[in-house]
Amino acid sequence: MENFFDQAEFADNPEPRCPVVLLLDTSHSMHGAPINQLNESLQEFANAIKRDTLASLRVEVAIVIFGGSVRALDVRGSGHQIPFEADQAFVTVDMFEPPNLVVSGNTPMGGAIRQALYLLRERKEIYKQNSLDYFRPWIFLITDGEPTDDWQTAAQELKDEEARKGAIFFGIGVEVANMEILSSFSDQRPPLKLRGLAFGELFEWLSKSLSSVAHSKPGEQTPLPAVGWAQVDTSH
Repeated sequence: MENFFDQAEFADNPEPRCPVVLLLDTSHSMHGAPINQLNESLQEFANAIKRDTLASLRVEVAIVIFGGSVRALDVRGSGHQIPFEADQAFVTVDMFEPPNLVVSGNTPMGGAIRQALYLLRERKEIYKQNSLDYFRPWIFLITDGEPTDDWQTAAQELKDEEARKGAIFFGIGVEVANMEILSSFSDQRPPLKLRGLAFGELFEWLSKSLSSVAHSKPGEQTPLPAVGWAQVDTSH
C-alpha cells in the first residue's frame, strides 16, 4: 500500500487521477493477426494520449492479461509480470510504455475481472490516503472468446461495483467472442462487437474518451465520442 514513493509521486503531480485497467485477452485464440493488431494499437494509443498534456498527468493505466493465467504486467518499460499491487501496476500516461503481448493458454476472464476490481479498490484507497481527488475508474475488457473459469461470481461483483458508481465497465467482443456472456458483466451498458480487427479505431476512441474525461472535473458527466469501430451483433 502507501509508501514514501506514493507520497513523492502525488506531491510532484497533484492532479486528480482517472485509473484505467485494460483487461486484455491473450489466450491462444488471439494468435496471429489479432494479437499483432492489438500490440500495434496499444502503442498508437500510448502515443496519442501522451500528446494531451493534461490527460498524460491525470490518466493512469494498468494492464491485466488473461491467457492461461491472470497476470499484471509492468507498463513502465520492462513488460514483465509484476505483483497485483496498485502502486506497481498503475502508471500515469506520461510514463506508460505498452508491453508486447504474446498468446498462451485458455481464457480465465472471471479471475481477470476480480483482479481488476481489487487493483482499483487498492488504488482508490491510496488516493484517499493522499487526499487526491479522482474520477470514476474504468475497466476496459477486450476478448475474442468466452470465459473458461468461474465467471458468474465475478460478473456479479462487477455489476455491484458499477451500481455503487465504483467503476465504469466497457466490454468489447472481437470476432467470435461470446457476446451473450459478455453482456452478463454489466447492467449499465451492453457490450460492443468490434468491426473486424479495427483495434486502431477502438484505441483512438479510447484515447479521445479519456482525454475528454481528463479535461472535466471529477463527478461530472462527460460526453464521449461517437463509436465508429463497432458493429451490430445479430447473432442472437
